Amino acid sequence: MELDLLITIFGIGFIGSFLAGMLGIGGSVILYPLLLFVPSMLGVGMFQAHDVAGIGAIQALSASIIGALSYRKQGYLHLPLILFMGSSVLIGSLIGSTASFHIEEEVINFVYAIMATMAAFLLFLPKKQQSNHEQFTFSKPLAISLSFLVGIGGGIVGAGGAFLLVPIMMSVLGIPVRVTIASSLAITGISSVGVTIGKVSTGQVLFLPALMIVLASLIAAPLGAYVGQKTKTKSLQVILALVIMATSLKIWFDLFQKSIH
Repeated sequence: MELDLLITIFGIGFIGSFLAGMLGIGGSVILYPLLLFVPSMLGVGMFQAHDVAGIGAIQALSASIIGALSYRKQGYLHLPLILFMGSSVLIGSLIGSTASFHIEEEVINFVYAIMATMAAFLLFLPKKQQSNHEQFTFSKPLAISLSFLVGIGGGIVGAGGAFLLVPIMMSVLGIPVRVTIASSLAITGISSVGVTIGKVSTGQVLFLPALMIVLASLIAAPLGAYVGQKTKTKSLQVILALVIMATSLKIWFDLFQKSIH
């Protein structure tokens, strides 16, 4: 594999992992479109959807675990929430990632576009977040069922699913912002274990690009988490909404172009 492609992958991984730590997402919402389009635009290489999904699984695993560890001393990791949603999303991600081997590239892109669009829509709904990050309630059946569905979709596209879990936790379950960001990283880490197992066992992971992504995560995810802890919660929500909207529009535009050719 050419050096210029590896450098490009490292740069993309750095951006995705920084935003992962900052916004409480696994980073695949950024990584997926960037890996799909940037290398070919720069003329340094090209990845297919299955390749991107496999690399994204490794990135989501490394960035989310590193990011969650950066929050462990802040008191925002909510263990019951992590256990309920993490176990459910893990089962879903194992199913989705294993089944993805038999799914066509256009379908994987379509699933990603649907998930990103739903996430963007939820971010603009009125928030019912509870203000006390130490004492709050949430619907356990709703949390379990929604995280299971997100896990299936995330497994298909090679993501931990945090870019959809975060809006669900804030807009549907009413989880406080700081708890959402920290706990979603831990939940995504659990989910990404299932995604990675499914992708590796079905031969969908390119290990050298994945290694570059992991190296970028080691540097960028803690930096992103530090910036996220210093940033106003409202600003974090706006940045997350803009990121997800931009990536969603890009994927839909690409799918539309392919459909008319």
